[in-house]
Amino acid sequence: MVKVLISDKMSPKAAEIFRERGVEVDEITGMSPEELKACIDQYDGLAIRSSTKATKEIIEAATNLKVVGRAGIGVDNVDIPAATAAGVCVMNTPFGNAITTAEHAIAMMFAVSRHIPAANQSTQAGKWEKSKFMGVELYGKTLGIIGCGNIGSIVADRAIGLKMKVVAFDPFLSPERAVELGVEKVELDELFAKADYISLHTPITDGTRNIINAENIAKMKDGVRIINCARGGLIVEDDLKAALVSGKVAGAAVDVYAVEPATENVLFGVENVVCTPHLGASTNEAQVNVAIQVAEQMADYLLVGSVTNALNMPSVTAEEAPKLKPYMDLAKQLGGFAGQVTESGLKKVHVEYEGQAAGLNIKPLTSIILQGLLGPLLDSVNMVNAPVVAKERGIDVMESINDKADDYQTLIRVTVTTEQRSRDIAGTLYGDKSPRIVSIKGISMEAELGPHMLYVTNKDKPGFIGSLGTLLGSAGVNIATFHLGRNVEVGEAIALIEIDSELSAQTLAEVQSLSHVEQVKSLKF
Repeated sequence: MVKVLISDKMSPKAAEIFRERGVEVDEITGMSPEELKACIDQYDGLAIRSSTKATKEIIEAATNLKVVGRAGIGVDNVDIPAATAAGVCVMNTPFGNAITTAEHAIAMMFAVSRHIPAANQSTQAGKWEKSKFMGVELYGKTLGIIGCGNIGSIVADRAIGLKMKVVAFDPFLSPERAVELGVEKVELDELFAKADYISLHTPITDGTRNIINAENIAKMKDGVRIINCARGGLIVEDDLKAALVSGKVAGAAVDVYAVEPATENVLFGVENVVCTPHLGASTNEAQVNVAIQVAEQMADYLLVGSVTNALNMPSVTAEEAPKLKPYMDLAKQLGGFAGQVTESGLKKVHVEYEGQAAGLNIKPLTSIILQGLLGPLLDSVNMVNAPVVAKERGIDVMESINDKADDYQTLIRVTVTTEQRSRDIAGTLYGDKSPRIVSIKGISMEAELGPHMLYVTNKDKPGFIGSLGTLLGSAGVNIATFHLGRNVEVGEAIALIEIDSELSAQTLAEVQSLSHVEQVKSLKF
């Protein structure tokens, strides 16, 4: 009999489901890391919330562990690379607490608008400071939502019900989906200029970290109110405090912090700030939902090998795995490349499988491509939920197969259509094992992708290669490989360069400023 440890407090429903499915379960909460490390090798599965830290040391000690299930979205408390290296599947429940978090954001909006926490404290202290707590209505105001995915779209729906106007910034929100939701899709600067309230519902990525900073606050309306029930690292807390003190920002409601547990914070004690201790998912309903989901997912995995909402492994049968493995690597590179160079809202993705690739189980491959494509701006996207996330955002996903490939025995081509352009990238396998990029935007080249790549599109003019090489050399950047391609008819060229380390923002800007350069992207794989 397989055995699972529930090491954090969660709904009794989880243990009930495990036992009903024939899984032995122990509920031991409040253990120290040393205590967990001493006993974890007894278990096939570990079910956690946010308190237990599944560190590299814990995972290395868990010699029998097969799956870690997180009852909730965030997996900051799980060392996913260590789990992957140990062959441990990591799952979460990304949709179990969406309504709860959205409702908390709306509640925080009311609280900061009507000074409810401060007014409550004052009144219970025997004061009657009615004029001190003059509030504002939500009716008729404009709410700017940054990140209009699962939770953000629910917030939009509730705000529209309150007769607010909603504008949304989300690179993955299609115009059709925006119409369906009843929101106006805008660029970020336009959102800052229009919004009376700004509510954050985006994950932490390179593009969203510190998105609320002094520079962007200066673009906002005077008297704006900011709500953050997403991630603490989205806000530069010192900048927000300065804006609150100056009056530029009229109020803020914060449920998440750069450092948690937040026993002290620069925003504490600042007037017109409402603070709660990461309560976004803290309702009875949400905790029951995520407990049920994590137990069902873990039991399915342990008993029948089914994989749902896995963050570090694909849904592939044991028979398919050896054959699909190199294609999965190729699919991940193709999707990751397309996702990192896409700068505007996605409308359509067309994946073509040619030659030997056409005879494979293509569904997991398409899911991996979508994972790579959506991953740069969305967390908790994996090969299982990526198709659902794409559908929610109105992205049309097409697949086609062709038993014959013109130039290669096997080929996968990904064509991404955005609001501004279409771009395609194709790849094959060298020796049936090693992925190779063979075409970008219809321009032929052969390139093996390394951990750090520099992608440059430029006008096909003399002198560019020398200028680029000189600039990188002056910046102390070592070039590992240098791949070129060009379209003579349109006078366009591409450079795909493997470098030893990621470029600094300054060097990237200097490359962009070179003569004839049209686009520059620093890529990670």
